[in-house]
Amino acid sequence: MAEVGAHLTAAPGGGDRPSVFEAVAQDGLMAAVKPALQHLVKVLAESNPARYGFLWQWFDEIYVLLDLLLQQHYLARCSASFSENFYSLKRIPMGDGRQQPLATAGLPKRQHWKSLLLLVLVPYLKGKLEKLVSSLREEDEYSIHPPSSAWKRFYRAFLAAYPYVNMTWEGWFLIQQLCYILGKAEHHSPLLKLAGVRLVRLTAEDIQALEKKWAETTSSQTHSFTSRVQSALRRALGGIAFSLSTGLSVSVFFLQFLDWWYSSENQETIKSLTALPTPPPPVHLEQEPSSALLPSLQTVCPLCRKVRVNATALATSGFVFCYRCAHGYVKAHQRCPVTGYATELQHLVKLYSPES
Repeated sequence: MAEVGAHLTAAPGGGDRPSVFEAVAQDGLMAAVKPALQHLVKVLAESNPARYGFLWQWFDEIYVLLDLLLQQHYLARCSASFSENFYSLKRIPMGDGRQQPLATAGLPKRQHWKSLLLLVLVPYLKGKLEKLVSSLREEDEYSIHPPSSAWKRFYRAFLAAYPYVNMTWEGWFLIQQLCYILGKAEHHSPLLKLAGVRLVRLTAEDIQALEKKWAETTSSQTHSFTSRVQSALRRALGGIAFSLSTGLSVSVFFLQFLDWWYSSENQETIKSLTALPTPPPPVHLEQEPSSALLPSLQTVCPLCRKVRVNATALATSGFVFCYRCAHGYVKAHQRCPVTGYATELQHLVKLYSPES
């Protein structure tokens, strides 16, 4: 047990290496924010579709744009993504040199753009692929394509292969995390390796450099009216950002709770617990003298015992009659001729055959 604990805390990179709990927690932070925002947009769109409907329709694109701006700001300013900076982590380039650059120095251009694309583009494409698979599965159930068509064979093969591809992707991340726990890897995520960076904790020098950079930006402003307004706006935005960053630590649990509450698995459980019982099939009141007996042929009206003319169904029971027969009977008795269910004239539904 002591050896396992040592692996969880110690690592090749020394004491600056974050634990696996910190690394996984910062990965889950943005994953919890998106479902909460998605539910908020859904509520707005349902309350006022004309004004907020476009937000729901283009939610993925709007979110990826905002995420791009957010991650670009933090990578340029703190050498870390938003969630990594929240957990006091930074990215440094891979290399043998032991001298770590300060967080304010930023990443080299190549690692910066790789990090930005992998932080924003990969989750966006993965989400789009999952939606595509879901829509193809629905189309496969209700498809009108011939069973032997090339398109049908293609997307059935794609649907059959996708679970294995997804399992390989998730297994890649799991193996990388296990290697990180055992101290055999410097990255807990393959995406960090592809970006050519690794995560380390912020040092005291990093924190002092970030504070000094903010102070220099504030003190470098001149005393003109325009610069005073700009300085006031920056201080206000800084205060808002600080408040959001502080409040986010309290909101993480709430966001993760929303993520669980609106997950598909939990919704299926809620539906199964709150679903109404299935109504029983219609009871035929054939023992009553006034009830019509069902004919042996399905094309015969139960009332006039002739081939149906202008077929009409009763929505309350589903049985089909001639329109004249059903209209006259319901108008006189206000019930279904076969089942005895209470029925009104507005429950008459005209049926159209393919021949008509």
